[in-house]
Amino acid sequence: MQAVARSAGLVVDVVLWMLRRGGWSVGIGCGAVDEPMPASPREAAGPAFVLAREAVEAAKSRQRMVPLAVRGSDEGAALDAEAVLMLVAATGARRSAAGWEAVDAVEEAGGTRQEDVAARLGISQQAVSQRLRTALYDETRAATRAATHLLTTAHP
Repeated sequence: MQAVARSAGLVVDVVLWMLRRGGWSVGIGCGAVDEPMPASPREAAGPAFVLAREAVEAAKSRQRMVPLAVRGSDEGAALDAEAVLMLVAATGARRSAAGWEAVDAVEEAGGTRQEDVAARLGISQQAVSQRLRTALYDETRAATRAATHLLTTAHP
């Protein structure tokens, strides 16, 4: 799959979705894209695509739990974004089914109180809170925001 996105937040969401499901080697290229954009990303050109190809090849060759690589115009920011995304993905890979159930319910609810999420899941508010703590929910949300910022910085 190849895609072009103007939003680093969208890139982070898609990457984490793909890594959660497994079976993907994910390469992110942060750089300029030649304008105007053609109808298909496969026809597009520019440094972002060269960087993305390098990143995909690096991700495929990894002997790590998280097959991900980031390349960018700002190499340091790209490597920092890669590190943060790998930690978020690795944390997600270690979550229990109950942890994911709570995380998904809170995300779908979009800021709804834990009491409402608990009622929807048929468990206590304390159980929701415990699941979110064990799943490192607040920490991964903060890290996801940092990854979004770093991807934006990787292509100044």
